[in-house]
Amino acid sequence: MAIDESITLKKLEVFLAFMERNNLARVAEDLGQSVVSVHRALHSLEQAIGCPLFKLEGRNLVPQNTARRLAESARRVVAECEEGIHAVRDMAGINASRLRLGAIYSLTLHCIPHLIVGTKLRKDGLNIELTLGSNDELLQKLQDGRLDAIVIGVHDGIASKRLITVPLFSDEMFLAVPLDSPYASRTEVDLHELADENFVTLADGFITSFSFNRMMESAGISPVIGMHVGDIFSLINLVSNGMGISLLPGRIASFTPRIKLIPLRPDHTYSQHIALLFLDSREQDRNLLALAAEGRTYSRRLLQGGDFPMLGEAE
Repeated sequence: MAIDESITLKKLEVFLAFMERNNLARVAEDLGQSVVSVHRALHSLEQAIGCPLFKLEGRNLVPQNTARRLAESARRVVAECEEGIHAVRDMAGINASRLRLGAIYSLTLHCIPHLIVGTKLRKDGLNIELTLGSNDELLQKLQDGRLDAIVIGVHDGIASKRLITVPLFSDEMFLAVPLDSPYASRTEVDLHELADENFVTLADGFITSFSFNRMMESAGISPVIGMHVGDIFSLINLVSNGMGISLLPGRIASFTPRIKLIPLRPDHTYSQHIALLFLDSREQDRNLLALAAEGRTYSRRLLQGGDFPMLGEAE
């Protein structure tokens, strides 16, 4: 026997709520619906079943034995469905008490701690697991379902209709030099002056290496690159020890006082755009909604000059 298409889980949930509360007004209040909507759901279910479930005594609906028998099966159906959903979510790595967050290394000083603490205050008991990596690595893990959300640098090359994007802030790029560099006393530098300098930079896949390449290409410069490294902390150490110069975002100034960040000439300026990303198929996930809300709060506080560190000093 085919089940009538008008018999839905939502109607069964309304039915079970009424069987428990036995009062239309209380059920409506519990479910956030109107009394009319609750009554309509019960009447529609009764019609779809094809036999009376209730009788009217005065203004009250009184469950019949048929309703009590249906309730026994409906409880099992709803419970099995809930259990199946939980099992599938666990299989897919989606867990109500766990959030797998990915971030690029340079965000670990201020941005990520603020997001984690704020999100945990919004979702008590939430366990957040942090994974660090390059832009490309984190984006791949997000698309593969190994991460629930990521905070990375965004650009046209990663635009996707499958992604929800929550902008956090923009961060200007600077020339990074050791403290004893001839450029350290400058208030502004033209990229063309650096054409013969030795650069150290991050390997491909990082937002900062993407920014470096985009800036050099825009200026028409083929830079001399002495070394590629796999994380921004090693890059900072190489620059501070005079192994080369680099182009780095302003947020790294908080990591060390051993390098100097010099502004670039206005026609050479470039900014990274940092954003929170997650799959659009997860846009109703309560953990991700809490994280997104905290991201928007963080962004507003930065723009308003709140107690978060300002851009160019720390994010």
